[in-house]
Amino acid sequence: MRILISSIVIIVMGSIIGAWVLNKELVATLPQGEVQSAHFHNGKFRNSVPSEPPTFSKTLGIFARYFTEKKVDAVPDGHVPMQQVTRAQLDALSVDKVHFVKLGHSSILLKMYNEYWLIDPVFSKRASPFSFIGPKRFEPTPISIDELPPIDKVLISHNHYDHLDKGAIKSLNAKTAEFLVPLGVEGDLQKWGVSSEKIKQFDWWQEYQTEHGLVAFTPTQHFSGRGIGDGNTTLWGSWVINTPQNRFYFSGDSGYFSGFKTIGDKYGPFDLTFIETGAYDSDWADIHMTPEESVQAHVDLAGKVMVPIHNGTFDLAFHAWYEPLNRVTTAADKQGVTLSTPLFGQVFNLEQPPIDIAWWKQ
Repeated sequence: MRILISSIVIIVMGSIIGAWVLNKELVATLPQGEVQSAHFHNGKFRNSVPSEPPTFSKTLGIFARYFTEKKVDAVPDGHVPMQQVTRAQLDALSVDKVHFVKLGHSSILLKMYNEYWLIDPVFSKRASPFSFIGPKRFEPTPISIDELPPIDKVLISHNHYDHLDKGAIKSLNAKTAEFLVPLGVEGDLQKWGVSSEKIKQFDWWQEYQTEHGLVAFTPTQHFSGRGIGDGNTTLWGSWVINTPQNRFYFSGDSGYFSGFKTIGDKYGPFDLTFIETGAYDSDWADIHMTPEESVQAHVDLAGKVMVPIHNGTFDLAFHAWYEPLNRVTTAADKQGVTLSTPLFGQVFNLEQPPIDIAWWKQ
């Protein structure tokens, strides 16, 4: 029964709770001997700050909420404002700085000088293992995979469906030189046709010196899993990208924890942070931050400008779709934090003033 309930929750929530509620006795899919990590114990990866798994009654309560709790404004009434971006527009951008484009949810396209990088590219219509059920995206991406230029690097934060998109990986494979993934995620990519020579695996704090700067995989307080039996058998985390000119941080998904301060002390201060702001709830507060905690994480990271991500694309929680952006704006004002809120598809860089557009109110 516990496994059945967990499976249904995974489908309904688009894997936001997913493996977090899986039975601890399920057999890991990765042999322990193949994983060399201080965070891997008894077939499972662990957070640096252990937390108690939810009880069966709590799991059942979350499941019941999806059928009994009325949602208000869970999806937009009309179209989400967006700017289409073209290959010609991207190629015309200068190569002496880093340019950014939010593609939706947590997906970010970077023009890293003369290269193109993608972080957590999700292009599918649903953040789900199924094409007919699960969270459906509000709008298509502002550019298709076919129109994207050749990609030098794809960076993945963890394997949840709203961050690791099987269809996107398979389509990107032919035009991507390298995939940078957490420990364990390479198994999925190889099953989907990506050769092992193109995949680099990362443990927490592992660094990689690229042509344009340092890339480091850093901890988060989260979990992993794409189905029954694979809960926490792959790692999760965040990405640091430090070039000679600027420093950037991408949070992936996380509950609020002291690790943000540690990352900021080691790799900051950051010129720009992309911080998860959305899909929070009191029932899973230790694995997703509230908007107020997201602002505090940015402060802990010694960030200068914060871009809220993980919102405006899928219905993944019980709050209104626009609530995260309203709350993060208020919290940022209280803390004196500079927000930048570009539209999906809007190209921006650090030489431009932060974008102050309340597009979610349009």
